[in-house]
Amino acid sequence: MTDASELSQSQLPFVVGTPTPQYDRARLRTGIVHFGVGGFHRAHQAMYLDRLLATGGDDALAWGICGVGVRPADAAMRDALIPQDGLYSLTLKHPEGGVETTVIGSIADYLYAPDDPERVVERLASPDTEIVSLTVTEGGYNFSPTTGEFDTENPEIVADLADDAVPRTVFGLVTEALRRRRAQGVPSFTVMSCDNIQGNGDVAKSTFLAFARLKDAELACWIEEHTRFPNSMVDRITPATPPDLRAEVRSRTGIDDRWPVVAEPFTQWVLEDDFSMGRPRLEDVGVQVVDDVTPYELMKLRLLNAGHQALCYFGYLLGYRYVHDATSDPLIATLLRRYMSEEGRPTLRAVPGVDLDDYTETLITRFSNPAIADTIARLCQDSSDRIPKWLVPVIRERIAAGGDVTLAAAVVASWTRYAEGTDEQGDPIEVVDPLSELLVTRARRSRSEPLAFVADEWLFGDLSEEEVFTNPYLAALDSLRVRGARATLEGVLG
Repeated sequence: MTDASELSQSQLPFVVGTPTPQYDRARLRTGIVHFGVGGFHRAHQAMYLDRLLATGGDDALAWGICGVGVRPADAAMRDALIPQDGLYSLTLKHPEGGVETTVIGSIADYLYAPDDPERVVERLASPDTEIVSLTVTEGGYNFSPTTGEFDTENPEIVADLADDAVPRTVFGLVTEALRRRRAQGVPSFTVMSCDNIQGNGDVAKSTFLAFARLKDAELACWIEEHTRFPNSMVDRITPATPPDLRAEVRSRTGIDDRWPVVAEPFTQWVLEDDFSMGRPRLEDVGVQVVDDVTPYELMKLRLLNAGHQALCYFGYLLGYRYVHDATSDPLIATLLRRYMSEEGRPTLRAVPGVDLDDYTETLITRFSNPAIADTIARLCQDSSDRIPKWLVPVIRERIAAGGDVTLAAAVVASWTRYAEGTDEQGDPIEVVDPLSELLVTRARRSRSEPLAFVADEWLFGDLSEEEVFTNPYLAALDSLRVRGARATLEGVLG
């Protein structure tokens, strides 16, 4: 680039040696409005749409993305993307050291809802919008992970349910847009979740309908009849952007990107073919469009995602701070393989076209990629959203089938020990979680009341009453406190 200080549409002709969008971005229509433009969305869904746009043709160019942010933290994405005309760089780092950077152009616009909620509703209500997609994290759906009930006491939800409220949440914005579409005779868009939740489309349907029923019962009936909520499985390890990535990309490519993205080469998207209006031909760019996503999502959630939880707390307590370093420890690698094969896999259905032995080894290889430099801290955050959705269902199904849960129980014990907030050297651990205060209090209380941590029904249901779980859990937790993480793992795996 002639001016390495700026990535923008006007500078694209000067980019040399780095792939850039070759389609006419001026002709893009925003057929997709996406809530939650973060690293994963930009490394995954937006990348697939960029591939589709590159195939050319008016049909493809109808699927540009309008990103939307609703949280205060999303202002930073607004400030990064708008000056760059929605462009950003995606860097893939291979285990053997190869690096490839591409400029992605599928995000045609970005709206920050707190700046102008009405503009967001208008975009959602436009007939051009055929899909509303979501990566709002597990906690963004506002429901109990154990009961599945919508949280009607959330102050933000209460505010959006008030008469004549200016919508602020994703629920309020989407529901108001659907109300306008219904009134104007415009068909409903599809609501497409791309979050790591089992049955993510079903969860989206349940929570959006719960909000709509509280807001307008007749509208809720219309949404239930006309709006489709396809399930999907998404997969690509995308760590938080490291501090030095911007300088690295600038040095290597001449592109100065305010917020670049780094990811592993592996990517997968399995999508249920269930849409209210039209849909992009994503199968042309590597997406598996299927009738039933369930086998694939169970495989991913209970092996990869639950595997990350098996790795991260023990890894942190052992002194590791990067995922690849922890995975190189034979004890951690053995824990992962044995959890996946002995406890995770028995709860899966047959997965068409997938060799689960190969998949397991692929996961170990992916976790071991030093080029990604994925942090243990990233995997440990928001555990109260993750463990109940990824690991607790495995424990429940194993117990129901009369199976052993020793390894999964040890993982929960390692979370409890981590949540105490100090490591084995007495140094503080920053517990990053929406329920951090509660978790730390319960974890510390469990030293005198052994089941205090797992007695939280919101997180664990009635597992504290299941001896097949509590016996190995308490044994592992006591060992972690008395003997430490390494000796505990040796004992559990021995």
